[in-house]
Amino acid sequence: MSRDEESNSREEKKNHREDQQSNDSEGLELKRIVFIGRTFEEYMKMFNLTVKELTGKSILDCPGGACSFSSQARKWSADPMAVDMAYKYEIDELEIKGFQDIEHTMKQMEPVQGIYVWDQFGSIQGLKEERTRAVTDCIADMRMFPERYVASMLPELPFSDEQFDLTLSAHFLFTYADRLDVDFHVSTVMELLRVTKREVRIFPTVDMSGERYKHMDGLKFILEERGCIVSEEPTSYEFQRNAHTMLQIVKPNRTR
Repeated sequence: MSRDEESNSREEKKNHREDQQSNDSEGLELKRIVFIGRTFEEYMKMFNLTVKELTGKSILDCPGGACSFSSQARKWSADPMAVDMAYKYEIDELEIKGFQDIEHTMKQMEPVQGIYVWDQFGSIQGLKEERTRAVTDCIADMRMFPERYVASMLPELPFSDEQFDLTLSAHFLFTYADRLDVDFHVSTVMELLRVTKREVRIFPTVDMSGERYKHMDGLKFILEERGCIVSEEPTSYEFQRNAHTMLQIVKPNRTR
């Protein structure tokens, strides 16, 4: 799934919007998907996660893309699952596409380095190494646990109610606010909550321009009306400037 350092070209943005909002996944082409992901370490920072929160927990990564979170979380006795529209393709195809997308993205990063914070990666080469590590670990895990990588297109998920203890969603909601409308955001958040027992965390809370999602207050009101505890929490992760806050949604306790 596409991420914050993807192409800034208008044509690719148009293609991404069409892909996300289309209800006909049969027409989706692999070349129109950017298969780049983040590392486990990035996830831990983006979502303020601790090892204790992972141990013994069922965790959904949505959309998972080429992220290595699942592969590493498994080592901490977590039970992770990733879902993404890209997973409809063969693993070998995704592996090739992932490395191609990394090369393409790094070239595009060169003229726009100033809009990012390089404390974590140091340089484009450092970023390339981390993105390569993410896709390498992801592909290896997909080959070992193919059933844990599920193909689906939001805002619908093929999971049971409250199937997961925790759901994480990175660089999708809010990021593409210029092409995914309010209804889509509300529907997707409600779907994430449906499949989650207790908590959903979404990172970041800004769009591609680094501005806070303009409908955030309205979304928070809807969630609070349903009894959820909602907060915007600062994190220690920042690559895109101003993208250093996550939305934390805790579902109300229910008497079983």
